[in-house]
Amino acid sequence: MKIDLQTTNSAKIATAMVKARHAAGSPAMDMVLTLIVVTDEEGVSEALNDATAIAREHPARIVGVIRESARGAAALDAKIRIGNNMSGESILLRVRGPLAQHAESVVLPLLLPDSPVVVWWPTHAPKNPADDALRGLAQRRLTDCATAKVPRNALLSQAENYAPGDTDLTWTRLTPWRALLAAALDQVQSPVTRGAITASRTSASAQLLISWLEGRLGIEVDFTPSDTPYIQSVTLTTELGDVSVIHRDQNTANYVLPGLGSRIVPLEHRPVAGLLAEDLRRLDQDDVYAAALMHFQARHAKASAS
Repeated sequence: MKIDLQTTNSAKIATAMVKARHAAGSPAMDMVLTLIVVTDEEGVSEALNDATAIAREHPARIVGVIRESARGAAALDAKIRIGNNMSGESILLRVRGPLAQHAESVVLPLLLPDSPVVVWWPTHAPKNPADDALRGLAQRRLTDCATAKVPRNALLSQAENYAPGDTDLTWTRLTPWRALLAAALDQVQSPVTRGAITASRTSASAQLLISWLEGRLGIEVDFTPSDTPYIQSVTLTTELGDVSVIHRDQNTANYVLPGLGSRIVPLEHRPVAGLLAEDLRRLDQDDVYAAALMHFQARHAKASAS
């Protein structure tokens, strides 16, 4: 069921949702969280499609927010979608005039009661997510430095303004790499003396992976830029030989262990919806991400000073 409301308010939206929910047979008690998606007209379709896809695993109330011009009279339009073969429910809010600066006042009455709240900026994340007007509504704040014009600078801004509850999809993209490398070192059982990474010069994920490895293993990791848009390879030098993960294509990699040779393993390029689904499985503070981010900041400060 779809409902369009023009020049409305939160109370009318909530009333329309209750009626639509009963008509669609979709009780709110089945939903586990509220996901607020702060986007723009250019990215709204893709962002809401990704958010709706994760609702199959995490039934959620998805609240899209588009801040339009702050000029003119305050106004609010809404599009509601419930049912239609989707889990959860979706609301798209367009706020303009003075209301655009106070979107939290519109969103607050629409949150699911007694449930976690997550805010996601698919693009154009604020320099400090904790300072966005919607910050006080959420326990987790998701950004994606990979969408920034200069991902490395965006990652540095996230480090400088980090607050518990922040995380970034550039970190989530590293989960398969981190799992393969950790599993390799569990098998090799030999001290790592050095590391090397080949990746795109603009890859924020590569910078976080370097910081994670250096912080966890107490080693230096060399970086070699490549023309590929993703991480090309990671090599860890041990006393028994090199551990390597080398991307073959966007779906597979060569996995090399000393004394055990090479084998092909899956290493897929995951869609944004898959990254979101992973992040929403845990809503507590990610201390490992925080440590990698702080190490990245320290590396940047050291390089700037030298």
